[in-house]
Amino acid sequence: MFDNAAFASSSLGMRPATATDAPFLERLYRSARPDLQLLDGSQEQREALVAQQYGVLQAGTAANHPNAMHFVVEKQGSQIGGLIVDFGANVVHLVYLALIPAVRGQGLGRELVRGLQQAAARAHAPLTAVVWRSNPRARQLYIELGFTVESAQPAAEQMVWYPDARPMVVVQ
Repeated sequence: MFDNAAFASSSLGMRPATATDAPFLERLYRSARPDLQLLDGSQEQREALVAQQYGVLQAGTAANHPNAMHFVVEKQGSQIGGLIVDFGANVVHLVYLALIPAVRGQGLGRELVRGLQQAAARAHAPLTAVVWRSNPRARQLYIELGFTVESAQPAAEQMVWYPDARPMVVVQ
């Protein structure tokens, strides 16, 4: 499984998200979706859309990944991010990863994904993530960490990392 041991040499830590984290996680989601602020309409309409999309994330996660674990990422005791990961029977799926704007670009996302890669390797399972085309920095990070595109849609790509850096082939 995924635990704080992956961050023993850093100031990062994780803990399960609780109901008291909801305001932080909602603000984090808002900061991670600047694309929604570019839409036409009033500020009130945009805020309603962000709230709706956050609800879609929560409902979609509950429906598609009912056993997913929700974490708050902390650095030196301060909340800096959110992570949702589903440790399935045959795959580890990174559902959501976001960091507050003040810490983006410092390698912390890379550190978190590497921790997930370690957990997936221990489970001998691939690690998957959906990467939105509107987030080229995230896509570049995943490519640098050895992910490949498994499938592509107009808005997003399904990316996968295999512990041995290549897909397993089943011979029958």
